[in-house]
Amino acid sequence: MEHRHLGRTGLRVSRLGLGTLTWGRGTDENDAADLLKAFWEAGGTLLDTADVYGDGEAEYLLGRLVDSLVPRRDLVIATKAGSVPDPERRFDGSRGHLLGALDASLARLGTDYVDLWQVHAFDPATPVEETLQALDLAVSSGRARYAGVSNFCGWQLAKAATWQLAAPGTRTRIASTQMEYSLLQRGVEREVLPAALDLGVGLLPSSPLGRGVLTGKYRHSTPADSRGGSEHLAPFVAPYLDDTASRIVDALVTAADGLAATPLQVALAWVRDRPGVTAPIVGARNAQQLRAALSVEALSLPDEICRALDDVSAPVHRYPDHDWSTL
Repeated sequence: MEHRHLGRTGLRVSRLGLGTLTWGRGTDENDAADLLKAFWEAGGTLLDTADVYGDGEAEYLLGRLVDSLVPRRDLVIATKAGSVPDPERRFDGSRGHLLGALDASLARLGTDYVDLWQVHAFDPATPVEETLQALDLAVSSGRARYAGVSNFCGWQLAKAATWQLAAPGTRTRIASTQMEYSLLQRGVEREVLPAALDLGVGLLPSSPLGRGVLTGKYRHSTPADSRGGSEHLAPFVAPYLDDTASRIVDALVTAADGLAATPLQVALAWVRDRPGVTAPIVGARNAQQLRAALSVEALSLPDEICRALDDVSAPVHRYPDHDWSTL
């Protein structure tokens, strides 16, 4: 698998990442072991998790498998902190909470450091400089090698990244931002992606297959063993089962047929090779699904296919995103 630099840093990661959202919940230890082994054997290095995935079970499970199955030195482990199970305050970006969460993550992962530590979301109740100081402390103490953010909108990312760059050598730069990005969700192209490109922040797309809808599995019905058929995850898939999504999926299937490829391969290749993207994060539930995603490594889309997919999935961007004089 090819590797890319994460933003404007020296950290190199595989251009496809493996997500662990379902580990410890829908993915048991045996399936997780199969996933990790297949990913590593294909040259994959980037593993993405979070302290809230499976209420901590995802990190714990990953920690059990690392070293016993795959050498720690071969992996780039990324985790997140900041989400809290409090309906009154969904995110806690305070320095105290974040650093405590990092220590707990390290204990579950069974490692002295994580390669990439990310703030899971912006916390409007905490001054952003306090949140960012937690990243500085994590890196300066050696508990994290690089720092990133997740689910920050355009102005939030620009403010955070600029603040960190204002004191080079003292503050750790923002290496990455993780955001949902796919043919079905191109909102990051409005402000997040331009900010990331300008400030040297690598984009790690989550849900690059449109929460599974871009595989084409939901075109005619909802498979019982799919996320859409799961009581827990059905609301996660539902927003992408509308008429607009159906038109995009139909076009994707047509493109895939013309390339003798699968819709999954074409959708993943499209987002993987977008400007500013470092590595899409694939949340496969078993090794069979993962191998289907890994097969995209050999595929590069022709320009005319990219343009056709761009056109059919184009979001409505008007003022102020476009030059006002053209409106």
